[in-house]
Amino acid sequence: MPKVHYVAHNGADRLVEVPAGDSVMRGAVANAVPGIDADCGGQCACATCHVYVDEAWTDRLEQPGEMETSLLAFVDGVRPNSRLSCQIKVTQELDGLVVKLPESQH
Repeated sequence: MPKVHYVAHNGADRLVEVPAGDSVMRGAVANAVPGIDADCGGQCACATCHVYVDEAWTDRLEQPGEMETSLLAFVDGVRPNSRLSCQIKVTQELDGLVVKLPESQH
């Protein structure tokens, strides 16, 4: 099963197994990772699952869709590597993915 590193703003790293096909957000919620609230349940409507994808992984992800890009435009602290974790589907190729949680979500 693929593993995802969820790194808190203070550097604490939590490694979680996430079933292939689930989203990075679902993996966080199922494992009570603090900082990913997922208020909308993964519907790309709230941005409470905002993460920074480690630069080593950004080219391995599918490009964000129009809805995600539009929603990210309203997020405080957005960066070029910002993503909504509900929109990142975990695959075997993403085993070891590193996402960092914004300080504003803690």
